[in-house]
Parts: sequence; C-alpha cells; structure tokens
Amino acid sequence: MKHKLISFIILFLTLSVYSQLENKILEDINKIESKVIDWRHYFHQNPELSNREFNTAKKIADHLKSLGLEVQTGVAKTGVVAILRGNKPGKVVALRADIDALPVTERNDLPFKSNVKTTFLGKETGVMHACGHDTHISILMGVAEVLFKNKNLLKGTVKFIFQPAEEGPPPGEEGGAKLMIKEGVLENPKVDAIFGLHIASGQPVGTVAYRPGGIMAAVERFVVKVKGKQTHGARPWSGIDPIYVSAKIIDGFQAIISRESELLKGAAVITVGKISGGVRFNIIPEEVEMIGTVRTLDSKMRDFIIKRMNEVAQGIANTYRAEATIDWQSNTLVTYNDPQLTKQMLPSFEKAVGKENVKEVKPVTGGEDFSYFSDKVPGLYFFLGGMTPGNTKPYPHHTPDFKIDDSSLKPGIITFCQLAIDFLNNN
Repeated sequence: MKHKLISFIILFLTLSVYSQLENKILEDINKIESKVIDWRHYFHQNPELSNREFNTAKKIADHLKSLGLEVQTGVAKTGVVAILRGNKPGKVVALRADIDALPVTERNDLPFKSNVKTTFLGKETGVMHACGHDTHISILMGVAEVLFKNKNLLKGTVKFIFQPAEEGPPPGEEGGAKLMIKEGVLENPKVDAIFGLHIASGQPVGTVAYRPGGIMAAVERFVVKVKGKQTHGARPWSGIDPIYVSAKIIDGFQAIISRESELLKGAAVITVGKISGGVRFNIIPEEVEMIGTVRTLDSKMRDFIIKRMNEVAQGIANTYRAEATIDWQSNTLVTYNDPQLTKQMLPSFEKAVGKENVKEVKPVTGGEDFSYFSDKVPGLYFFLGGMTPGNTKPYPHHTPDFKIDDSSLKPGIITFCQLAIDFLNNN
C-alpha cells in the first residue's frame, strides 16, 4: 500500500510539472506573438532567392546569438544552425525551417507586400515569399526563444536548422538539405529525430494535417532537347521541325500517365513547364528545349516513368527524323514520415491544437527536400493551417496572390514546442 501511495504521489507531481510547463510555455508564446508577426512581415518584405539569403541569414543569426545559443553560420552557403542544450542529458531533436523565396512578382494588397525585383535566369522578375517560408522562419525563431527560456525543463538537446535553397539551388550550384547533410548538419551532436512543418494556404488556421509514411512526392527535373533541321517556314518539307516533334513528345508523355502508369499505387504527374525554340515567325528552328518535372509517390513507378519518358522522347524523335536527349536531376525523394515516430507524436499534435483539429490526409504531389533529412534519421513532416477561418477562396502556393494569415504563427510555435518537449522528455 505504501509503495502504491508513493507511486501515486510521483505520478501526481510529474503531471503537475507538465501542467506548469505547458502553462509557462503558453505564457511565453503569448508574450512574443507580436514580435514573431513583425519578423514575418520583415521577411515577407525582404525576400531573397535560393543560395542568396544573406540578409535573411544575418537576421536569424543575430536573434539566435542574442539568446546565447551556440550558432553556426554559412552552413550550405547561407544556412544557420543553432544548438540549445537542456539542463538534463538526453536525446537530440532537430527542428527545421526553410528560408528562401521564389522568383514571383507579388500582386496582392498586403501592407507588407514585397516590391523586391531581380534578374532570374536572364529575366526580370519580382521576388516573393510565395510559399510561406517567411512564416517558417519566424515560427522557428520564436520556438528558439521560448525553448531557451525554458531550457531548465528540457531533457536533451534541440538543434535549430534554418535551411537555404529548399526551392532548389541555381543551375550549376549545390545547396539545400543535401548540402547541409554533406556538411554534417545531422552530426555533432548526432540528431535522433527531426521535425518539419509547412504552412498551407488552403487549410484553416489552428489545424494540423499529417500522414504516416509518404506524405509528399519525389521530384525530378528534366530537360529535353529536340534537334531538327532549320529551314524556311514556307518550306517545312526541306527541314525537320523540332517544334512539331516537341508537341508530339509532350502528348506522348501524358499517355505514360493516363495509359501506362498504375495509378492505384500512387499519384504521378508529368509537367512540361517551359518550352523555348525559334526566333522568328517564318523560320523553323534548329532546336527546341523543354524543361519540366515528374512527381511520384512510389519508387518503382518513378523508375518506370523515367525509363518510358526516355524511350518515348527518343522513339517519337526518330519517327520524324529528329534527335532527342533528356537530362535528369533529382530534386527530392519521397517525404517519408517514420510510422513509429508519427504514432508516438500524434498525442503532441492533439495537445497542441486540439484533437478535433488534427487530421490524417492523403499524400500530395508537391515535393520537399526535407525528404533528404528524413531519409537519414527518423522524421515527421506536417502541414500547418494558414487560411483565415471563413475564407473559401485561398490562393495556391507559388502564385502572385498567395496569402497566409498572421494568426497561424502562434499555433505553429505551440506545435513545434510541444513536439520538441514531448520527444525529449519521453525518450
């Protein structure tokens, strides 16, 4: 009886500590919410493209250094990594935020909209956080401050990873998660698990969406070059028209999806996003270049589609006496959520935003280079609601009208803190 009483007292005290922990953290989050929103507005107004996030990285590093964290800069060119050691020994959990913007010209009515202009791949364009990375940065900066204030309650270490070039490094450069891993970001101290989030413009504020296993697609970038024979536009029979051949190849690619891919295994997409060739209306050009992407959620289907695209492009080109070559670049793997880790952390999601606001979802065909982290250590990646309640027409990511509600930042901080604390203190 005495032993049972002692066990009950220990359990009661433990629950009391966690209750105080949650209340203290919520109080700290409430205190910094307005500051986090200000950070988000700053980053939104001052976006920088992949591998060029110099001012973004400086602002992040300055804040982390002001907290007294161990800070490393220049990781994978412009990345920032900080380490928070709790007052008790334990495991190491990593929290990741991506920091780069996109070559998109903003056209919404936000008072803090971006007016930044640049030249990207030879074309004048605006620069915009059109995928919400400004919110990711600000959330993780807030999490770092809150956890630092409560480090006496942490059993283990938190590694904050601010990753550049998630959208892909410029041609000819290395970058992103692959380069961070190459430079040892998951070591010293060795990471036991990693968590990442992505804001979602079509998901209501205060909600979390997750999925065990594959949640986002593997992404391949391809470049098709079709070589014909230049001639006068009035005499097509005296040349070989690469524009016509390219149109046939594009049509053939789509037949791979609609008629050859076993889509019950998972969604698959082939998209040609850019096609260029020719200089004048009455000249059939020598060459056409097509650039596009393949998205898959099944590794065998991925291999099959790549094989068939090579065969289709070359086969169609040969039929019309042209030549076709394809160059491939793998941008991401399937973003895979470790099933055991996902199951373990599900109660943390529910504590953070309420059980009714946590939903398991189907995978999406967007890609994420967080997949390289979760390929090396157990990972959990989730979607955080960013759409204002009542909004029925959210704008998609990567578009000029993309918007995220500021009220989404606080649930993001709460969720990241809850995941980190629960992982460290329950392992």
